[in-house]
Amino acid sequence: MRPELLELAYAEPSLRQLFPWTGMGELHFSRCTEQRWTWDIPYIQPAADGRYWVSGPLRSQTVGAAETAARAVALVVERLPTACRPALLGTPEELVTYEKATQGPSVD
Repeated sequence: MRPELLELAYAEPSLRQLFPWTGMGELHFSRCTEQRWTWDIPYIQPAADGRYWVSGPLRSQTVGAAETAARAVALVVERLPTACRPALLGTPEELVTYEKATQGPSVD
């Protein structure tokens, strides 16, 4: 993992509040801290030529190439889920339960 990518991701407040994890050379972000992490945020893959590739949130989805780590981080930030909050200490299932409990009454 390239140090400049990690430093820039950490410097971004909206990403610093999430749980970072790496796998297969990719930098991912989760809205919860325990496995199976969430897959609703794009992730960054360093490319062999020094650039970066942003994909996701699902593996079948592509955001695009980024010339710099700063641009890759910006592409992720631009695509964060609406009202993205700090990562919940828990599992994805606990996150769903928490979000349902903290949503205001629905308006029909």
